[in-house]
Amino acid sequence: MLVTLLLIAVTVVVSLSAFKQRELGLSLAMWPSLVHRKHQYYRFITYAFVHADMQHLLFNMITLFFFGRVMEQILGAYIGPIGFALFYLTAVGISILPSYLRHRHDPQYLSIGASGAVSAVLFSFILFRPWSMILVFVFPVPAIVYAALYVAFTIYMDRRGKDNINHSAHLWGAAYGVLVTLAVVPGVLPSFLGQLLHPGFAY
Repeated sequence: MLVTLLLIAVTVVVSLSAFKQRELGLSLAMWPSLVHRKHQYYRFITYAFVHADMQHLLFNMITLFFFGRVMEQILGAYIGPIGFALFYLTAVGISILPSYLRHRHDPQYLSIGASGAVSAVLFSFILFRPWSMILVFVFPVPAIVYAALYVAFTIYMDRRGKDNINHSAHLWGAAYGVLVTLAVVPGVLPSFLGQLLHPGFAY
C-alpha cells in the first residue's frame, strides 16, 4: 500500500495548500493555453494533485484508497511498486491529453483533479473483480454494472458539456486503465469473461 498512501498523502498536502493559496493551484492546474504557448508540460502531471474543494478531494482520495491498495497488490505482482506508480502517473497525463488538444487555444479553460487516474485504477480493478459490490451513495452495485452506467453517464455528460466537470478525463482514464491492464496481465481478459458468465457477488 506504500505507493497508494504516498500518492494520497502528496495529493492531500498539495490540495489543502492550494485551498489556502489560489496562486499555487493556478500554477499547477492543467491550463492548456499556457502549456501550448509556454511549453509548461509539467502541468500534465501536477494538475492531478490539486482539487476544487474538500468534497472533490475526499471523493477521489477515498476511492483511490479502497481500490488503489488492492490494485497495488494485484498489478504490483506483475509490474512492481514503481510500475504501479508509473501506471497512475501516466494515467494522469493520458487522461487529460484529449482535453488539452481540444482546449489548447482556449485561455479560459482549466482542469484539476485526480479523477482520470482514479478512474484508471477503478476500471483496472473491475477487470479483475467484475462482480464485487461498489457502494454508490448507500446502494451496493455490482462493479460491472457500475462500469456500464459510469461510461454511459460520462459520455452523455461530456457531450452535454454544461457543468464544470472534466468528464472526458474520466472516460479516457478508464479506457487507459483497461488497456494497460490487458497489456500487462494477458490472462485477465479470459478470466474477466469467465467471471461475467458466472456471477458471484462479493463485497
